Amino acid sequence: MRLHGRKIECDRLDELVATVQTGRGSSSVLVVRGEAGIGKTALLEHARGSAAGCRVAQATGVESEMELAFSGLHQLCAPLLDRLHRLPQPRRQALEAAFGLRGGTPPDRFVFGLAVLGLLADVAEQEPLICLIDDAQRLDRVSAQTLAFVARRLRTERIGLVIAVREPALRAELAGLPELEVGPLSNGDARALLDSMTPGRLDGRVRDRIVAEAQGNPLALLELPRSLTPAELAAGYTLPHTLSAGQAERSFLRRVESLPAPTRQLLLIAAAEPVGDVTLLSRAARTLSIDESAAAPAESAGLITLGTRVRFVHPLLRSAAYQAATPENRQCVHRALAEVIDPLADRNTGRGTWTKRHSGDPTRRVAAELARSAERVSGPQQGDGGGGVPGTGGPAHPRSRPGAAAGHWRRPGPRACAGGYDAALGLLDARRSAPWTSTNAPAPACCAQITFASISAARRPAALL
Repeated sequence: MRLHGRKIECDRLDELVATVQTGRGSSSVLVVRGEAGIGKTALLEHARGSAAGCRVAQATGVESEMELAFSGLHQLCAPLLDRLHRLPQPRRQALEAAFGLRGGTPPDRFVFGLAVLGLLADVAEQEPLICLIDDAQRLDRVSAQTLAFVARRLRTERIGLVIAVREPALRAELAGLPELEVGPLSNGDARALLDSMTPGRLDGRVRDRIVAEAQGNPLALLELPRSLTPAELAAGYTLPHTLSAGQAERSFLRRVESLPAPTRQLLLIAAAEPVGDVTLLSRAARTLSIDESAAAPAESAGLITLGTRVRFVHPLLRSAAYQAATPENRQCVHRALAEVIDPLADRNTGRGTWTKRHSGDPTRRVAAELARSAERVSGPQQGDGGGGVPGTGGPAHPRSRPGAAAGHWRRPGPRACAGGYDAALGLLDARRSAPWTSTNAPAPACCAQITFASISAARRPAALL
């Protein structure tokens, strides 16, 4: 599909893909940045469509997986693991440990970065490889750091790496990489896009006002007309002054709420399962007695596509589908997902335990599983003394409750300096939700210490004000 007003951006992506396709002896990296709804996802789709003769690997950052180390890279690398046996043993073992294919502690970050680079390079020897990362601002910290590590070391491997990130939430890890800023459409291009989506329906005055108030944002241009009645489209209506990301999400929300109840429930499952696993979606739907035909209205409305993965038309739609549900429905869906996730395949990723945490079950069993899962994912690193509580410098404690782990944050150890903040905050969250409230008093102080440790030295004075 032609992207109105994006010739410069499309040409830049076409050049990147062509460099990889022709094997002119170099790899290419590009960070695509812009505000919500500006068209970053559409540009990634353009790159995918241009990558004839290339293998394409994709990943999307999802907010609910930001606490799961390696989860973003697992999306990217999982389809490529059929070539894992070709890597040297240390790198192969690093990937196996990170992705839950073997037991043991998580790998050294440097070795893991080299392992990812080696895997991508090995795939590219067989055929050119295009890696597309969307919503990078929502990647887990380890994945973002590793992608930046790989991007700075690509040379002649026939690999194209395109990373889309939303402004203003830019990631410091991506600083210094080649960038493509995506700005608003011109008025002429905005009118052309609007006319292509609503041919023959708009009064001229209505069109001009939509164009003026959308301020060149393609998502706003597409969603504003959908929020209007036929009479309003014909002539005269009242619009807000601009359509922000929040207003676009509300537009998606209205479309979700217009769907049949089983379809809304199916969308909620898809929104709660961030990897886009179609098999997992189907299993969870059967658990909740949702028929497969429930997907048809959402597909007909252009909200999702079901292929090898579940794909939402826009990340804001995923958020809208989740926000449209009641807390009880969300917990019900998380319980269903927790029931159908394979515990053996999940033993080192922690996704099943994380899902249980959102299922509304604050029992000691779930809290203990969270602590064990965080330890498997984060594990002791150099300077932890071995066998330590994840995210701390102290020894493992025989008690299973997360309070025992969180208590060690009174004096953050070497692991804090190593950047295990997300795992520790997750444990504190579980601790606050657990029934042993009499011992929860240190949690706010621990949270403050972790937050203070996680920010840069330059920003710490402001955090104290």
